[in-house]
Amino acid sequence: MAHFDVVVCGLGAMGSAALHHLARRGKRVLGLERHSPGHDRGSSHGSTRIIRLGYFEHPSYVPLLRRAYALWRELETAAGRRLLHVTGIAEIGPPSGTLVQGTLASARLHELQHELLPAPELMRRFPAFRLPRHYVAVLQPDGGFLEAEPSIAAHLALASAAGADIRSGETVRAIEPGTGFVRVITDRGTVEAGAAIVAVGAWTNSLLPKFGATLRVTREVMGWFAVADNDLSSAGQLPVFIIESRHGMHYGIPAPHGASGRTAIKIAKHHHRNETVDPDAHDRTVSADDEALIRCAIAEHLPMANGELIAATTCLYTMTPDGHFLIDHLPGASNVIVASPCSGHGFKFAPVIGEVLADLAITGTTRHDISRFSLRRFG
Repeated sequence: MAHFDVVVCGLGAMGSAALHHLARRGKRVLGLERHSPGHDRGSSHGSTRIIRLGYFEHPSYVPLLRRAYALWRELETAAGRRLLHVTGIAEIGPPSGTLVQGTLASARLHELQHELLPAPELMRRFPAFRLPRHYVAVLQPDGGFLEAEPSIAAHLALASAAGADIRSGETVRAIEPGTGFVRVITDRGTVEAGAAIVAVGAWTNSLLPKFGATLRVTREVMGWFAVADNDLSSAGQLPVFIIESRHGMHYGIPAPHGASGRTAIKIAKHHHRNETVDPDAHDRTVSADDEALIRCAIAEHLPMANGELIAATTCLYTMTPDGHFLIDHLPGASNVIVASPCSGHGFKFAPVIGEVLADLAITGTTRHDISRFSLRRFG
């Protein structure tokens, strides 16, 4: 039976980063992925992901984000390609809304560079937007987007170069902790390791049914919409954005759609329908009703992007009850670390979460403050 220092189960954004950090520290590591890395059945695909410093979800994320930015730049240097694109970000909504209030709280507490603009000034600066006069926007110059699938590929390529063993198309069936070891059973056989990291996203519940946290999987939809005015969507004319409105919270990333090469804006509704699904049996087609949930906000607030739907896809969120991450040891098994940095806002943290998971697998502790992500908060 093969033996490793650490086995990483799941090679999406978090698992691939953890594998990289472990391998670069000289550990004998195995990464297992049930599909192919960068696949479109989970939570880590979709071409791009937003990154931002002022964090409306909670100010405690900001120190992790600062470290994540540094690690993304290190990854770019090591991989020899650009992954993080800084465009600035506009977070827009009513002054008393969750988005604006939360972003301002983080920016002010951590003294982050930002501007607070009334809607008329924002529309003067970025003419593509159409907003109620009472709306405001928080502009952060450090915001931007990440290239999703290439980021995973970069982590895995560097992990492999450092000696990691990577197996795709292999499904983990069970995790069996023992005294001083963990046995990982797959559909191809069994391996043992000193520790295991479980980063399987939407499949956490089925792999660890007695974990002790209620994780809910939801179906999300992303669309790429053709723009009517290329000048308004060009670099410097439109930042990455999030808009909180009567239609919900929508986000947008101006970038060419890779498959078509056409100028488009990726737009989605955060927590699309908030519908709970089975990750192995949900509807992966995008319906006219799905499109309408996205278009309602585009038509009202960004009409120049209310063009042809060039492409669309689904993805999955793995939601904790409070919307914050979950990173902790499996109860009763200190050598099994469960990672669900999720709830629809995790990708940007991948390299620092990878660092955290490597720390936990090797020493059991980390210098990073992850107290907010403890399983104990759920009782």
